Order: sequence, then C-alpha cells, then structure tokens
Amino acid sequence: MYTLPKIQRFNQNVLSKYNIYNSVFITLPFDSIDNTGALLPLFTDVCESGFKKQQTPKEIVDYFMNKYSHITNELEKIDIMFRFIQYIERQIVLFDAVEDAAFPIVNNMEGRGSLRDIKEKADAKGKREELIDFLENFNVRTVLTAHPTQFYPGSVLGIINDLTDAIRENNLLNIKELLAQLGKTPFIKNEKPNPFDEAVSLIWYLENVFYSTSGDMVHYLQKNVFRGESIQNALIKLGFWPGGDRDGNPFVTTDITLNVAERLRTSILKCYYIEIRSLKRKLTFSGVDFLVSELEHKLYRSVFYSKGDIYITLEEFKAQLNKIKRIVIEYHQSLYLDQLESLLIKVNLFGFHFATLDIRQNSRIHDSVFKDIFEYYVNSNSCIFPKNYYDLTENEKFEVLSNVKGNIDPNDFENEITKSTIESIQAIKVIQEKNGEFGANRYIISNNESALNVLETFAMIRLSDWEKPTVDVVPLFESVEDLLNAHNIMEQLYTNPMYATHLENREMKQTIMLGFSDGTKDGGYLMANWSIYQAKEALTAISRKYGVKVIFFDGRGGPPARGGGKTHKFYASLGPNIENKEIQITVQGQTISSNFGTLDSCRYNLENLLSAGVTNQVFSKKKNELSLDEQNVMGQLANLGYKKYLSFKNHPKFIPYLEQMSTLKYYARTNIGSRPSKRGKSEKLDFKDLRAIPFVGSWSQLKQNVPGFFGVGTALKHFEDTEKWDKVQDLYDNSLFFKTLLENSMMSITKSFFPLTAYMKKDPEFGEFWQIIYDEFLESKRLLLKIAGHKELMENYADGKASIQIRERIVLPLLTIQQYALLRINELNKESVPDENLIKVYEKIVMRSLFGNTNASRNSA
Repeated sequence: MYTLPKIQRFNQNVLSKYNIYNSVFITLPFDSIDNTGALLPLFTDVCESGFKKQQTPKEIVDYFMNKYSHITNELEKIDIMFRFIQYIERQIVLFDAVEDAAFPIVNNMEGRGSLRDIKEKADAKGKREELIDFLENFNVRTVLTAHPTQFYPGSVLGIINDLTDAIRENNLLNIKELLAQLGKTPFIKNEKPNPFDEAVSLIWYLENVFYSTSGDMVHYLQKNVFRGESIQNALIKLGFWPGGDRDGNPFVTTDITLNVAERLRTSILKCYYIEIRSLKRKLTFSGVDFLVSELEHKLYRSVFYSKGDIYITLEEFKAQLNKIKRIVIEYHQSLYLDQLESLLIKVNLFGFHFATLDIRQNSRIHDSVFKDIFEYYVNSNSCIFPKNYYDLTENEKFEVLSNVKGNIDPNDFENEITKSTIESIQAIKVIQEKNGEFGANRYIISNNESALNVLETFAMIRLSDWEKPTVDVVPLFESVEDLLNAHNIMEQLYTNPMYATHLENREMKQTIMLGFSDGTKDGGYLMANWSIYQAKEALTAISRKYGVKVIFFDGRGGPPARGGGKTHKFYASLGPNIENKEIQITVQGQTISSNFGTLDSCRYNLENLLSAGVTNQVFSKKKNELSLDEQNVMGQLANLGYKKYLSFKNHPKFIPYLEQMSTLKYYARTNIGSRPSKRGKSEKLDFKDLRAIPFVGSWSQLKQNVPGFFGVGTALKHFEDTEKWDKVQDLYDNSLFFKTLLENSMMSITKSFFPLTAYMKKDPEFGEFWQIIYDEFLESKRLLLKIAGHKELMENYADGKASIQIRERIVLPLLTIQQYALLRINELNKESVPDENLIKVYEKIVMRSLFGNTNASRNSA
C-alpha cells in the first residue's frame, strides 16, 4: 500500500479533523461566549470578502455589526469583539492540538533526516566508521531562552497536552469534555511572571520531552551504530537562560539564579528517581535488588528532603549503576539491560545539572561595572590597577588585565548593578559545587564590540578569587560592523598570553555567539545572514591558525527574520570553511512548544539538527563550498539589500510608524515575560535599545513581516535589470545556503497580508511610507517566484503552506478587530476631549488580539 503524499496526509489528519472538532466546539454552550460560535464564521466571511473589496477594517466591522448583530451601541460592539477574541484564542489551541496529534502521521519520522536514515545511508556508502568518529566528537545543544512569546498560561498548556492525546486516540467524549474545559479556562495571566516562574515553565519541557527524547536518540545510536558499545560523548546537550540571562532584565537576581540552578538539579534527580522506581520493579533478583533500593533511597532524600543537600554524588551514582550493569550481564542473562542502559545514557547526558545555566550581560553594563570596580581599588590604594588605566592604550590595558587577580566582595559596592554583576560571577562557582561544572560554565557578553570587553569581563572573573576559572567567556557579535570585525577581535584574544593560557585550560575550545535577531534589525535580512556566514568563515580561519577549536552558538529566534525557518537546512549547507563540530542554537517562545513541545516533534527536530551535521561532515564535505564568483554575487546581493534597508530604516517616518501604527508599544504592557521590551530606561524610543521580539513581532502583527524580506526584491531586481539574472539563478540552483535563505523569506511573505493595512496608503502622514513597504513586498514576491520557478509561494512545501493558510484564516477576524481598535484609538486621541476610559478599553482589545495572533503564527516573534 502506497503512502499518501504529505499534503493529503495533512488534509485527512489535520484539516478534516479540525473542521469536525471545531463544529463540535461551536455547539458547546458557554456563558462567557454565548452565540459566538454562530456569529464568528459569518464575521470571518465578511472579513474575507471585505478585504477583497478593499474595505478598511473599520468598514468591515461596522458592516458586520449592522447586518448580522444589529448592534449600534459602541459598548455592545466592544463586548462582541471581546467574545470573538476569546473564541478565536481557543480555536487556535484546538488547531495546535490537532496538528500536534497528527505530527507523526504527516511527517515521516523514519525518513530523510532521521537517525534511521543516517544509519542506513552510512551502511550503504560504507561510512559506518566515519559516522562513529563523527558522533564521538559532535554535539547538538538546544538552549531554551528567557524570550517568552508563548502566551498560554500553564493551565491552558495542560489542556493542549491532554487534548492532543485525546485527538490522537479519537476519544470523542474526552475531546468534548476538554473543549468544554477550554471554553471556561481563562487565557490571561493576571501578573507578569518573574524569571523563576519562566524557568519553572520551561523546565516542564526538559522533564517531559527532552529527557526521554534525548535518551532514546542516543540509545538508538548506541544499539544500531555503535553496536552496543557505550557512547562516551554527550551527543545532546541542553542549555538554559531563564534566571541567568541578565541582559536588560532588572528582575534577575542572584537568588533567582541560584534557585533556578537548584530547581534544575532537583528536576533531573526527580527524573532519575522515577526511572529507578520503575527499574526497582524489574531488577528484583539477587545481588542487585538492594543496590537499586539504596539508589532509590538516596535519590528520594536528595529530591524531597534535601533543602539543598545531596545524599549521593554523580560519580557514586554512575559507579553504582555500572556495578548493577556488570552483575546483570554476568549473572542474570542481561535481563532488563536495555532499561538500565537507557538510564545510564541519560545520566551521562544530563549529570546533576540537567541543562547548563548560562549567565549573560550586556557589554554596556560591564563598562560601568568595571569602572566602578576600578575606582574602588584606586580609592582603597590598591596596586591592582594603575590610576591612569583609562588613559592607557588598548595594548597597555591588556597588559594590566593579564596580571589582575583578587578576592572582591560584592557587598563593598553601593551600586546595585555592580553588586549583582559580581554576585552573578560568584554564583557560577556556587552552582558548580552542587550541580557540577556543566551546571553553569559560560558567561555571555551581549553587544561585544572589542577584545577589551572580553578581557575586562575575564578580569572580573579572576578578581572573584578564581585564578583558573572553569568558565568560558562567550562574546556575542550582533551588529553588521561587529560581525565584520569579529575575527580581528578574536585574534587579539588568541595572541594574548593570559587568555591563551586560559584556552589551554579549556581544551583549546572557544565558543562564539552570533546574533541573527539583532543582526537583522541592524542590517536587514540578506546582510545579516551573509555577514554571519562570512564572520563564521573568517572566525574559523583565524581559530584554525592558532589551533583553537571554535564553536558557533547561534542566537536564533522563531521567524526567518530572526534566523528561524528551515534551520536544519542552514546547517546542512555549511561548507568546509566553517567549523561545525557543534550545532548550538537558542530556542524560544512558541518555537519551543511548536518544534519541541511533544515527544514526536522534539525527536523529529533534534534528529534533523543532528542529521544536518552528519550531512555536512560525513556525506557531502565539499559540495556546499561557495565559489569566488558565487561569493561575489552573494556579496552584491547583501550590499544592495543592505543599502535599501538602511534607507528604509533611516526614513524619518520609520520610528513614528512603528510607534503610532503598529502594536510596538503594547508589547511592554503584556504579562508574557519578565523582561522589558527594550534595554534602556528612557521614555523616548531608541532603536538600538529596542529588542528584536517586539520589533519583529510588531511587523508581524501588521502582517507586513518587513524584517523577513525587505531588500530582497531590490537586490534581485538589480540583477534582472542589468541582464545578469543567470548569476543569481545559478546561485539559487547550486547553493543550499542561498536557496534556504530565499525559501525562508518566502515563508515571511506567505505570512504577510497587505489588504489588512491597505487603508494606510491614504493616511496623510504615513501613506507614502506604507507604499514603500508594499512596493518592496510586491517586487520581492515577484522575483522570489521567478527564481524558484513557482506559480505560488511555498508550493514545494504544500503542507506547511496549508498549515499557514488555515492559521491565517482563523486569526483574520482577530487581525481585523486589532486594526479596528488601533484606528479607534487614533480617532479618539484626535478628539478635543479624548475619552480616556474608552481608549483604555480599545487598548485592551489590541493587547488581547496580540496574544492570539502570536500564538497562531507560532514563529512570528
């Protein structure tokens, strides 16, 4: 029997089931959303036909209210709009659950990119030994970040989980009960979460998804590729930012950092305890039963009675498990050895840390903290720093910093930021004592602009009574200028004797982080991606020159504009001039729940990341290298796109448009995360301080998705106009990197819908600016279709496109309501005596619709 094409599997198992369950949902009686189920489909139709007729959101809403609800009173209009929002929020949840339930049916779990595919390909090509060598030295690290763009409270996440299971089992009674529960469960968080709350929410994914998935993957490889031999390499690593990421987040305290680290340790010990309990029911025979009971007892005390105490060390735990394993093999015919091996693999992967808690702070903060420390030592007549330190040349400062050491006390400082920064460094030592070195061993410097940023940070670490730190300093390069200069900065560090000694103590490994999100915000889509690609090549070359194993850590967000999209294809496209011994990426917001929220999706996406590394290193080592001609074409495209984006970003209406016509200012008012929407404290919007999430998210709410395509059309058109189209066409046909880049841009355009904001072209202040965006959109769409040889966007990803279309149709009424509310706010503000109470109500509508739009788009912010 033939397997149906992917789009047919999607239509049968997602679209059809959603329509069935949504029809059930419509009939359910809810006090809070009475009659909404009957009116909402009509409103959706009115929205669709209205935008085709080029009506404004206000005209569409007013027409619907007059024709179908006979409501003319404004407060009654507002009431029905709120009820629509409540209903649509739940429709999105239902669609998420249906899609998650169908994931292993729609996606071929054993197909291309799977572990089975890797194994069979290696066997067929006679590359098993090469594959083993690769797997012994390669790592995938997914880092869950404190960038929340997931708006569901815990209670709703629980319903989604249960609903997914019920749909998978076709349990209609249970589905109906859960839909009823969904209708009555509040979607709004009453208070902003603090960083510890965020950490607890994300630890759920570690415990319930990553723990078993990672273990199962390594177990599969151990049995089928390594043929039973233990894999010593921790092939899959987990990272964690909530509670450690201080960059622009004044709410992260040292206590929170330590509490998160303790929660991570307690969580992994709890996972081990549950598994040991299960093993205890099986390993009941002589010689091992009491050993298992002993482990159970010690883990129980460490989890439930600990108050921070640990009653067994990691080494003791491993030794005891290996002792049990030997007895089972030698005396009990390897009975239940598989389950025992599974636990041993997880202990090897997760230790007592579960996930490495990264500490991150901005270089601008470090500048003021370091100055504070300098002044403290100078005022206390210490000889650690010369009084003329800030008058020295850069090389002279390097010399001073190379000899710095001490035992600084954070309590000696009145400045709270200085005190907390020093405490965060010293917290790393405390965490390592209890969770092991991998509990926290990385200090990331955001907005890193110089070697001095790194050496001053390293000096602060050494001043914390830490002469040979077991911690890596990770510079994060984000702007186009910093990316261009990154290799020079690293060469300064590699040739610094003190830092070179530190690298020797760290196995000659240097992690470098590259920021897609702020790179795109700074330089536009093409330039950001090309700058990172070039930076990786230059950093690889300089690192190899000095014998340093460079590891790239990519700060990727969900949408293509922030490095998302078909991520695994990017890694598969890297040539031999880019070091690729590890794939390290940030995972955030809805991307956590959509890509790693279930056992199936987590396995699928982790296997694809691992497969990308295998493809690049084992199966196609030289195929993806760009020729000099291809690099020149890519460089021209990037520069043309950059020039277009800069002229757009520097337009006098750029910031006013975002402030007055988008939802930008409303992000700061939502209760989704602990971090402010910008780094600075000034009232005036400074573009440099604006975070990538509200920046990209605001364009997404407008359905304009500027960061994912702006400049692409202009760049491609240059080659069309100069009759050099064959050069870009060849690049697209031959380079997986460039093809993936453009395919992800197509996704951004597919999620755009300009009829929603077409009314803006008549706006006396912003009409011309809107037209600039729309013209670039049309040109980008036309030329992307031309280069791909397609009639429609994303036609080679039919299921992905279908999913987007359904989601966009679900939220179309929400988008219409949001634009209606924004228009009414502007109208009310222009009145001689603005009705402040009514303005607040409409602002609430904007924020509530912002939630649903973001959840539906999954990778929109």
